[in-house]
Amino acid sequence: MDKHIKTIGLIVKNNEQTVADNFQRLFSYLKTKDYTVLLDESVGKLNTDMELVSRETLGTESQLVIVIGGDGTLLNAARSLADSNTPILGINLGRLGFLVDVSPHDMLDVIDQVLEGQYKDERRFLLQAQVMRGDKELVASSAFNDIVVHIRDVARMIDFSTYIDGVFVNEQRADGLVISTPTGSTAYALSSGGPLIHPTLEAMTLVPICPHTLSNRPIVIGADCKVEVVINENNRSTPQISWDGQSNFDLEPGDRILIQRNANDVHLIHPQFYDYFQILRAKLRWSEQL
Repeated sequence: MDKHIKTIGLIVKNNEQTVADNFQRLFSYLKTKDYTVLLDESVGKLNTDMELVSRETLGTESQLVIVIGGDGTLLNAARSLADSNTPILGINLGRLGFLVDVSPHDMLDVIDQVLEGQYKDERRFLLQAQVMRGDKELVASSAFNDIVVHIRDVARMIDFSTYIDGVFVNEQRADGLVISTPTGSTAYALSSGGPLIHPTLEAMTLVPICPHTLSNRPIVIGADCKVEVVINENNRSTPQISWDGQSNFDLEPGDRILIQRNANDVHLIHPQFYDYFQILRAKLRWSEQL
């Protein structure tokens, strides 16, 4: 057994019956092994009368956090736990599951292996984006997948300019721009025509969404580059910025979005036989017979 793990935190997706069933199965199993189990406030969705703790407390007091849900649940957990450097293991009760890579069927066996020290350890970086209006910071947040500048609610393009490390790159009209981590290269960036980036690479990708000029192509840059996106003054649409598609903020002409690597990384735990390329084959249905 991995002797440094004494306290385990649990985060759940919602109050669906499959989530409740697997949560109860896992919770009971860990208690029989005499682990201290901390329950995130999200567990309250399951209508339990158990004692709950804040996400901050969960991160600082747990040596391992298990997320039961889909990729969206893990994205939320990853952003909130990065500061505490808490290892995260994902149980997949969602649909696609690029990040939550343990099936409910194998859940208890894999957790046993992890608690015995048999697992793969991985660090992945986050992005940080702040919105500036003049000299005032309006909002700032982090993203594990991507920062997206996009139209809010009408079919009209955005006029914006992009700078990398203070150097002007281009001015373009498009439906938006995806600034993605390698983790997010299988998300919105992929559906917008971006490349797959192996999660261990120190890189970020800028992928235009439906650019008016077809020669505007995705760009892969270093992870430590600083990106600035400026909403042009002649812009007549209402753009938004989103962080992992889970929080949004309305933008105005002249607003500047400053994007760079977050100071803290996400600490992921995978089963010992984790295979990134096998996940790509399964999720993207490569090599299927037509």
